[in-house]
Amino acid sequence: MNLATALELAALRYPETEAIITDAECFSYYGWNRRVNSVSWGLIKAGIRPGDRVAICTTNGEAPATMYFAVQRAGAAAVLLNARWKHQEMAYAINEAAVKAILFDATTKSEVMLAVHQYGQDLVCIEASRSPFDAGGTGTIYFEELAGKPADEVPEIPLQDLATGTILYTSGTTGRPKGVCRSPRSDYFAALGMILEHRWERFERTLAVMPLYHTMGLHTLISMVLLNGTSVMLPRVDPAECIKYMESERITALYLVPTIYHDLVEVVAGFRHRDLGVSKLAYAGAPMSASLVRKCRTIFDPRVFVNQYGCTEMHAITINHDPERNPLSVGRPSLHSRIRIVTADRNRRVPPTEALPQGMTGELIVHAASPQAFTGYLNQPEVTEQVLRDGWYFTGDLAFMDHEGNLYLVGRVDDMIISGGENIYPAEVEQILLGHSQVKEAAVVGMADKRWGESVTAFIVPAAAELDHRTMERFCLEHPGLARYKRPRQFVFVKEIPKSPTGKILRSLLKQGRYTP
Repeated sequence: MNLATALELAALRYPETEAIITDAECFSYYGWNRRVNSVSWGLIKAGIRPGDRVAICTTNGEAPATMYFAVQRAGAAAVLLNARWKHQEMAYAINEAAVKAILFDATTKSEVMLAVHQYGQDLVCIEASRSPFDAGGTGTIYFEELAGKPADEVPEIPLQDLATGTILYTSGTTGRPKGVCRSPRSDYFAALGMILEHRWERFERTLAVMPLYHTMGLHTLISMVLLNGTSVMLPRVDPAECIKYMESERITALYLVPTIYHDLVEVVAGFRHRDLGVSKLAYAGAPMSASLVRKCRTIFDPRVFVNQYGCTEMHAITINHDPERNPLSVGRPSLHSRIRIVTADRNRRVPPTEALPQGMTGELIVHAASPQAFTGYLNQPEVTEQVLRDGWYFTGDLAFMDHEGNLYLVGRVDDMIISGGENIYPAEVEQILLGHSQVKEAAVVGMADKRWGESVTAFIVPAAAELDHRTMERFCLEHPGLARYKRPRQFVFVKEIPKSPTGKILRSLLKQGRYTP
């Protein structure tokens, strides 16, 4: 299924239905589909051929959404770049993907231009917004020039189901970002699975604030197309603006990271008796605290509330359909997933046959025959071989399964601390530290130690100024759930814990000393 064909079918089913809404415009499926046709013809005229790669590096809006489907319709692959990157990171990805064209906007223009100059190859540069004070560089094509000739005729350039249609870059928290290659088939099944697990329905209306360069944002957009749903696209997350659009545009479903939910409930809590009408909530990217789960229930009173765990490579791996009852679990295997827990070992290639019994912690692996699985890392066959072994994808996540079959994540294999020959899982220690009333945030890492190999070190964001090393040491020594060998040997008090945009702790930065004391 070419994803652009999915859009064409949506336009045939319900042409009058609202597809894309921004702060300035509203496009029906009929009108949006014709703009996609116009842009795809424009790309072909500009020299884009089947198999070429077109980069998209913008904030959320109609232009990147239209460009994504137009690239698919032209038989090319869309390379989605992080709009928050600096030009060195952009140049690396542009070069690795051998990009032939790039879409940018006013927010990303300066960094993109530096990256294009560093690339040193001719690119078709397409600007999504024209600044009244800058006429743009020589050779720049403006997006509206491509989209301004709506057409009914569709280019007859089929994109094969298993060809690369999308390249998403991982966060790169442990090194250079990796280009994750996904086919139209895998993206279609990923969206279909998400629809069923989130219990989304025809004509759903969602707030599209998760960026398209993130799997959550992209697959939400694709899901809305399959359902003739409406994507209300905001370029950035402003809690007050989000609330305003949730009310005015009758939003029915949200799929966000916990950080955004936290900000939303804080804003809504200031208004009494505010009925937002959102009946379906979903979150992913990081754990949600039990207190935030309760606040979301109180504020939104959702009919559906789910937690999804996954990754760019495999999309949804597990779903927790009742996070209120069990907020610490990421649930059970999703529609297309088969999972297994195997021995975790940082120093050797563990085969998928080393399965562990329920209750034991090990590395989570996922059967790679899933129809929503990626096809490999761009230009990195050796890295692909490391994670795809004997038909299974090794996630690098540490996890265990309880007697009911519910999955729990306890960290990353790379983050696992080996101290005095014992395996220590940071998340386990962090949960105990967070139980102290004067601890606001906590992150645990293993620091090099001559005697122990690695020493457990805790970084603490205190909720009270009087919190000190002695208090925390006594708390850990007296805690009944923390074995003595697992207790932190050092406490470092910091102003904040470095995190990725999705809320994941960047432990590598802590180990490198890159934090604010």
